[in-house]
Amino acid sequence: MCKKMTARDESWMREALALARSAQAIGEVPVGAIVVYEGEIVGVGLNSPIGGRDPTAHAEIVALRDAARRLDNYRLPGCELFVTLEPCAMCAGAIMHARIARVVYGARDPKTGVHGSVIDLFALNQLNHHTDVVGGVLADECSQLLSSFFAERRAKREPTA
Repeated sequence: MCKKMTARDESWMREALALARSAQAIGEVPVGAIVVYEGEIVGVGLNSPIGGRDPTAHAEIVALRDAARRLDNYRLPGCELFVTLEPCAMCAGAIMHARIARVVYGARDPKTGVHGSVIDLFALNQLNHHTDVVGGVLADECSQLLSSFFAERRAKREPTA
């Protein structure tokens, strides 16, 4: 299900973008995520699979783990997740298992995104939890951060003449 953006979504997305920049600073793909409950940030995450040698350490998963610890519950009903990139299948599964009420993301991911870019897992009626999803919040800024990161990586790999 896709809902409309709210006035505060942009503000929360800026918090996630700050985390994405922190990920970039340590050589990770610049994706950041926060979990918000009752107007407070209860979970933060930035991409860390490379440094952590953990393929599950996507920003969303890290933020969900942080929120679950802080709220002392593996279920996160009433929580919202703000992430700079459209979730992948792994993250969407974790989001639904955690019972996140709402996901707001920035840039679409044409290769692994599961809110319509490749498939829409959030729209499957057969699943027992349904999360409201809003995409495209600060999409240009989120996309530009990712594009510049990958352009810089490609430039470093090119042989010098």
